[in-house]
Amino acid sequence: MDKKVIVAGHICLDITPVFKGDKKDKVSEVLMPGKLVEAGAASVSTGGAVANTGLAMKLLGADVRLMGKIGTDEFGDMICNILDRYGAESDMIRDEKESTSYSVVLAIPGIDRIFIHCPGTNNTYGAADVSEAVLKETVLFHFGYPSLMKRMYENSGKELIALFKKAKDAGCATSLDLAAVDPKSEAGRADWEEILKQVIPYVDFFVPSIEELCFMIDRKRYGDWQERAGDHVITEILDTDRDIRPLADRCMALGAKVLLLKCGAKGLYYRTAPSNEIDKISVKLGLDAGAWSEKEGFERSYKPKAVLSATGAGDTSIAAFLTAVLDGCPVEECVRLAAATGACCVSSYDALSGLMPFPRLREKIEHGWEKN
Repeated sequence: MDKKVIVAGHICLDITPVFKGDKKDKVSEVLMPGKLVEAGAASVSTGGAVANTGLAMKLLGADVRLMGKIGTDEFGDMICNILDRYGAESDMIRDEKESTSYSVVLAIPGIDRIFIHCPGTNNTYGAADVSEAVLKETVLFHFGYPSLMKRMYENSGKELIALFKKAKDAGCATSLDLAAVDPKSEAGRADWEEILKQVIPYVDFFVPSIEELCFMIDRKRYGDWQERAGDHVITEILDTDRDIRPLADRCMALGAKVLLLKCGAKGLYYRTAPSNEIDKISVKLGLDAGAWSEKEGFERSYKPKAVLSATGAGDTSIAAFLTAVLDGCPVEECVRLAAATGACCVSSYDALSGLMPFPRLREKIEHGWEKN
């Protein structure tokens, strides 16, 4: 593939202990003060959008440059060593003044993941960290997790908007993914509705999760979802017409051209704009505006062979979607391959071990891979 890609944004070191035993209904069955919890060996891997999406795209055949920011400490060395195995270390930015970001991922069987996270150097990432010269060589610019990067959301998202405008001015197609935030944190108090209103006009492929998006642009609806879900995962109770489509309508009104909403284990919702809007996506990408315009659907997820951890499932789904776009696949196939890749990802503890190349995925699908 000769279409060059930049995957930029958040990167960290993920430390994931393996919990023993059967599925649990409540966190308190495992974690409580004074209790010694026996665990298996920990999985240590790169995490965040730069590593998960970037390396997944590389494994799927895309020509990718990873542009994250890390420290010169031991965790930074570990990230570089991991990326070097994939030939993807050379474009990383190393900051002597800040520590490398890390996450402790608690993936307890039967319970949604819990993250203990240090943002580190991610908080200092700005528009100047991606050069205009590199962008001019690039067909697709993907940025992930600005909601976990202080400079990207402070000052009403000034740096995020500047970065996406810079990418568009350089002739790139652009893609944006989000991440969940703590409502009580500084990021949670940011005016995300205003930030997204300003940045989405510069975004060609908007690929957040439905929960992250709702929290950011419709807090009242998000509270309603929480109340309806109770102790269950929010995505389990969502209805396409009642819950998902209204948010999609708002995104399209803000200027989204291609929208892909990750809806957890249920699957993926997609919507595309009219052809006159699709035409605004970089000609270097080679999209057929007529074939990509005014599409809408819900792609149900495939049943994985096992569910070990959802770490990176959303990121790798996006990687498959964007790689399929670069390959020139129709929108429906791009979404189908994204759903299939997500199912492969959850069968491993890390984000990359379970991935399959597109020919194998197509073969599994053609042979009747069962859906949820």
